[in-house]
Amino acid sequence: MQELIEKANILIEALPYIKEFSGKTIVMKYGGAAMVKEDLKETTMQDIVLMKYVGMNPVVVHGGGPEITEFMTQLGLEPKFVHGHRYTDERTIEIVEMVLTGKINKEIVSLLNQHGGSAVGISGKDANLIQAKKFIPTNHRGIPEEDVPDLGFVGDIDQVNPQIIQALTQDGFIPVISPLGADKTGRGYNINADLVAAAIAGALRAEKLVLLTDAPGILRNPNDESSLIPTIHKNEIEFLIEDKIISGGMLPKIEACIRALESGVAKTHIIDGRVPHAVLLEIYTQKGIGTEILL
Repeated sequence: MQELIEKANILIEALPYIKEFSGKTIVMKYGGAAMVKEDLKETTMQDIVLMKYVGMNPVVVHGGGPEITEFMTQLGLEPKFVHGHRYTDERTIEIVEMVLTGKINKEIVSLLNQHGGSAVGISGKDANLIQAKKFIPTNHRGIPEEDVPDLGFVGDIDQVNPQIIQALTQDGFIPVISPLGADKTGRGYNINADLVAAAIAGALRAEKLVLLTDAPGILRNPNDESSLIPTIHKNEIEFLIEDKIISGGMLPKIEACIRALESGVAKTHIIDGRVPHAVLLEIYTQKGIGTEILL
């Protein structure tokens, strides 16, 4: 009986959040371990479908870097990275589109549908969703990095046209989006999935942007997971970057969160996708998990 009461208490704790977020849009960047490990795939898909059934509008943007690298290796091609960015020539962009849109996207759609959702897979090239331009690397202050060579077909976001997403969510579908875009000539570009998720969240005026990572969140001491920073404001982040507390792969996630906040998203979160049901724990519990980034 006590176990049943505890389950009821969990539902009661979730009730105010279900009411608060009903009808609201939540954009998630899905990647890392949650996209690789079978048990985490299952719990993440369950979370997303449940969100839809309780009245929210989840929108999923996915990555796929490790799968692209694996496929290139199988073809005898050597992946090249420049300052953390994948060098993307003509052959590589073909592989990127094939793996992201033809394989990973459809696998996610299939999993969501198996769990009772009605998911539809698209890329940023569909319906001019993501209008892209060539990516020019900059540092965290937005100053161009002069020592970075041409990266090929790596893109940045020029404009987001969210009508296709709005049409899908209004008809009860869960959009699943691969991070590709095209310029005015139709040339395709590979774009960082965190930044795509942020731009889409801003265009939709989403309630939340949630980035699933392989880290607990922002740590004050990178070697101590108990040093998690639960909430941080934009004006504090500059100091953490200068002190090298935020560095490496966390930088584009921070940039994504700031871009989203500046474009009208209410709250952004970096959470640990290695935790089962991480999305539900963040959205529907009082304490939440990970780091919340605010203006």
